[in-house]
Amino acid sequence: MMKKMMYLGILLLLALLMAACNAAGGAEPDTAVTSSTTAETVMEEKDDAMAGEMADPHDDAMMEEGEETMSDDAMMEDKEDDAAMSEDTMMEEKEGEAMMEEDMAEDTMMPKPTWQTIALTDVRTGQAFTLADFAGKTVFVETMATWCSNCRRLLGNVATARSQMAGEDVVFVALSVETNISDAALADYTEQTGFDWTFAIASPELLQELAAIFGTTIVNPPATPHFVIRPDGSYTDLATGIKSPDAIISQLQEAGG
Repeated sequence: MMKKMMYLGILLLLALLMAACNAAGGAEPDTAVTSSTTAETVMEEKDDAMAGEMADPHDDAMMEEGEETMSDDAMMEDKEDDAAMSEDTMMEEKEGEAMMEEDMAEDTMMPKPTWQTIALTDVRTGQAFTLADFAGKTVFVETMATWCSNCRRLLGNVATARSQMAGEDVVFVALSVETNISDAALADYTEQTGFDWTFAIASPELLQELAAIFGTTIVNPPATPHFVIRPDGSYTDLATGIKSPDAIISQLQEAGG
């Protein structure tokens, strides 16, 4: 009986040992899975390496050059914009300075006396004007009469001086003191004599203003009274006598500065 139990115990122990061996054999790692995972890892590493090898360093350089070129273009555009803005600013400043100079010039000009603002009519053209309209120019003014021979002689010398000063800022005006004649009659006088500049008939109001400034000689045609209005509106003293063309030119140049 004891031997039989020992024999069964040995068999039971052997069965346990065999079961343990089988269990240990089933715990072996799955080499197929491990190999597959390793292969995939290797392939990924190779792909990364190939991608790195395929990347052309020249591409990076070209991209950098492109970025630099775009940056240079942007800088050039900014400079051009700044230059355009600078030119516009300079133009605005110059225009502002010119306007200021004009305003200062107007401020420095003397106030116009009443007789320079009295309306007159150019008998040759029918155009209305005042002596103040010639501001900025030198104006030679002579009072005359159609019946005055001395006046005609001085006007002849004025015609010569006028032709020699062509193109200069000089204006010649003849004012008839004959308040009783018509514009047409004075216009006929200019056609007969060939005097082709501004002629007008002075109104009684204008003659009164001129006499108050220059004296009564201004209304005495045979004395050949004349004076010059300067570009700033001021005027010379009254002169008389038949002046030569050269003397008239000198008088105008001196008054005109």
